[in-house]
Amino acid sequence: MEIRGQVFDIRRYSVNDGPGIRTAVFFKGCPARCAWCHNPESQGFGREVMFWPSKCIGCGACVEACPVNAIQMENGRPLVDRGLCAADAGGLACAGGAARVACVDACPAEARTLVGRTVSAGDVMAEIDRDRAFYDQSGGGVTFTGGEPLAQPEFLYALLEECRRCEVHSAVDTSGIADPGLVEAMADLVDLWLFDVKVVDPYKHMMLVGCFNQPVLENLRSLARRGSRVWARIPLIPGINDSPDDLRSLAGLLTSLAGGRPEQVDLLPYHRSGIDKYARLGREYALEGAVQADAEYVESIANQLRHMGLDVRTTGGGRVIVNERPCQ
Repeated sequence: MEIRGQVFDIRRYSVNDGPGIRTAVFFKGCPARCAWCHNPESQGFGREVMFWPSKCIGCGACVEACPVNAIQMENGRPLVDRGLCAADAGGLACAGGAARVACVDACPAEARTLVGRTVSAGDVMAEIDRDRAFYDQSGGGVTFTGGEPLAQPEFLYALLEECRRCEVHSAVDTSGIADPGLVEAMADLVDLWLFDVKVVDPYKHMMLVGCFNQPVLENLRSLARRGSRVWARIPLIPGINDSPDDLRSLAGLLTSLAGGRPEQVDLLPYHRSGIDKYARLGREYALEGAVQADAEYVESIANQLRHMGLDVRTTGGGRVIVNERPCQ
């Protein structure tokens, strides 16, 4: 049986997730809960329904269609009990393994969108193969991102094997939150690691990301020792991980890796473009008061890190943000 996995989008023509023109495959599910996450629909491993209030006409069709009574009308607007809607880890209580979801199908205004789908490795490779000419001309390839690709190891491994067999350049965009054995097992199949380094202090990492960073540091050091090609990516959030101590510890980590420092370091400036997604998923946004980083501020941080010995990029390094409707 062909290995299958959960994705929430596949985007073609990405130029911000590794070298050249790339196809970005967004895995669904992530062990991290970064407070600034701009793709919150990537976090859960099951399918979810995203609600667009601006499209809703208040007809109540979703209320009638919901088989688990998770939707009720209040002041002309549907309110969803997410606990009833997503009653199991597999995603939606009403659908089981079915491809269709009642409230999404019933909405005449298309105010509800299903996020997440199960695909085979062959399905994904067929999408990747469509742009082989662009990869060859630009030095591009495919980037497996998310979510956390390493959280679906069998699916990722199958795709990496196919990329190697088909001579497609592969990159894995990872938080590093994974069993070191998984990273070790896949390292020889990955052409480039896009490795997030958010903060070095373990307690601050727990507070901001939801877990300690021991596996992150262990995996980064392991890849450096192996001589793997690594681009480090630092999400830069003003007032959160930009203190002098934070910058010194980040630079100290990246310049002291046995086997060599990362090939380059990308600063990923904090932005607020994904905030609306939280409301569409019925969640609160934890960094409501955070300030978006401007170009002058980002360059000042970059210069500090350069003086500490890092080769820092401030443009073209941003991760793809999935906007509007994900593919169905």
